[in-house]
Order: sequence, then structure tokens, then C-alpha cells
Amino acid sequence: MLSELRDSIEATRKQVLGHPVYSRLTTEAAVVAFMEHHVWAVWDFMSLLKALQRRLTCVEVPWVPSGDPTTRRLVNEIVLAEESDELGDRHVSHYELYLLAMRRAGADTGPVTRFVEMAGDRRPVLRALADAPAPPAAAQFVASTWGAVQSPHAWGQAAAFAFGREDLIPEMFGQVAAISSPRLGLFADYLARHVELDELHGAMATAMVEQLCGDDAGRWAEATQAAEVALWARARLWDGTLAAIDAARA
Repeated sequence: MLSELRDSIEATRKQVLGHPVYSRLTTEAAVVAFMEHHVWAVWDFMSLLKALQRRLTCVEVPWVPSGDPTTRRLVNEIVLAEESDELGDRHVSHYELYLLAMRRAGADTGPVTRFVEMAGDRRPVLRALADAPAPPAAAQFVASTWGAVQSPHAWGQAAAFAFGREDLIPEMFGQVAAISSPRLGLFADYLARHVELDELHGAMATAMVEQLCGDDAGRWAEATQAAEVALWARARLWDGTLAAIDAARA
């Protein structure tokens, strides 16, 4: 059934991977505009991942065995690298690494930093997006992701994560060829690290979907819809990013 899911989402996947935004990243200003939109996807990636970890493992006290051990291992391994990756002699989440890369590039981290502070204070996410404020395209993307975060079914969350993120990222980031610039060096490192990791994580995330859906045709149908929604949201995020890049050039 995995092959049927892939066939169903292929057209939208090609739309994301063939988006013209990648070819516009030819100046520092264009890359900065890209980062100021993309950072929101870096943040909500972790929220979707942690929603999966909360659903598929035990994160409560007292601890009790929860879910399938293989699925627990898959999600915990992904969390380990994404939330506390190695950076030289220290550890850092990929969101925090991205903020460092933005600051070196001269990008504005103010809106996303304010948003995360408000989210940490338990302000509702959709309200915090407006209050930060997030760029409109980024706000729409996070709102779509939040629908997956709040999904009642783990297989829908896993499909959005696997096919809207991990399976897509190596090919997508491989096209984000930032121009050679000292200010963009850390951003290039971030992209390379994600391509390296997600070639492994993509297979792990796909395995989670297969384990959660099993032979249940209804689950596979819901997983396919969740993957399609995630890909469509990414295409719309790139539309808004491209518009911001072109507006900055005008």
C-alpha cells in the first residue's frame, strides 16, 4: 500500500521539488528572505515530531511501556538527532542552529523568537502567529502543520512527517544551493547536515507509517490525505517565499 500512497502524492511532490523558488536564491538578500520564511517550518517540524513522540512513546511519570518497541526506537532516534545534534564540542537543536545561521546571515529572527516565547508561555499557537507576527505564508504553513499536530490519529501525523518532511528534505535542500558567502556558511552547513541525516530519517519515518497503517485500507487512505495536505502546504509556503524574494528585488 506504500506504493499506492507514493503514486497518489507524486504530482504534488513534484510541484514542491520543481518550485522556482530554488533558482531565485542567487543573492544574500534572497537567501535571507528565504530563511525568514523557512525558519517557521524548522520550528513546527519539531512540534510535529514531538507530537509523534508523545503519542508513540511514554513521556509521562510513572513510566509504563507504550506502543510498539520498534516504533518507539524509530521516533526516539529521530528526536535525538533533531533536538540535540552534535555541533563541534557541544549539542544543539536544529531550530537553534538555524537561528544561529540566520543571525550570521543578517536575517531578522525577531518575529520567530517572539512567537516561540509566546508559545512557551502557552499562548495559543494561531494567536501567537498573528501577534509575532509571522509572514502570511509562514502563518498559513504553521496552521496547516498544527492541524496534523492535533490529528486524532498517529498514522496521519506520521504520514505528514514522513512525506511532507523527512522523505522530501534531501531532494529539496539539495536544490537550496546558497551562494558562496562567509555570512551564509553556517546555513550551508545546516543544509548539508539535514541532507545527510534525512536520507536515514526518511526511511525511518516511512517505516513508522507502514507499521502504524499495517493492512488497514482506511488508515492508508487517511495517511495519503495527510501527506497530500502537508505537501500542498509546502508548495504554498514556497509561493509566499518567492513573492517576498521578488518584492525585495523590485
